[in-house]
Amino acid sequence: MAGGYIKTHLVKIVYIRGFREPHLKTLSLLPSAAGAILLTACAASGPATAPASATPPEPVFQCHADGARFAVGQQLSPQLEAAARVRAGAGLVRALKPGQVVTMELNGARLNLDVDARGRVTDVRCG
Repeated sequence: MAGGYIKTHLVKIVYIRGFREPHLKTLSLLPSAAGAILLTACAASGPATAPASATPPEPVFQCHADGARFAVGQQLSPQLEAAARVRAGAGLVRALKPGQVVTMELNGARLNLDVDARGRVTDVRCG
């Protein structure tokens, strides 16, 4: 009995507020229409292009230690580091002193200059 009472009163409330079945059909069409509009908008846009003022790509460096072999036996200096870096085609250079703690990650664009206690280059290698 309680189910019939609730059903009767719900129907009365729905009709009192003006909620009729034609509105249900309209409401059910809204999501479909919105989805169609979004799909049309996405399909109409062309491929994205880079803006004209985009920064140029960074240069790619690849270290070749043979180009820096000339530095072995020379006193380490900022000028020697720069020249060895350029000749090896490396993006960066680091001087490694005896007993110095260094990171072990491999970086193909980095030139390592091993130096002795007097500051002379003893070896060149990439990594």
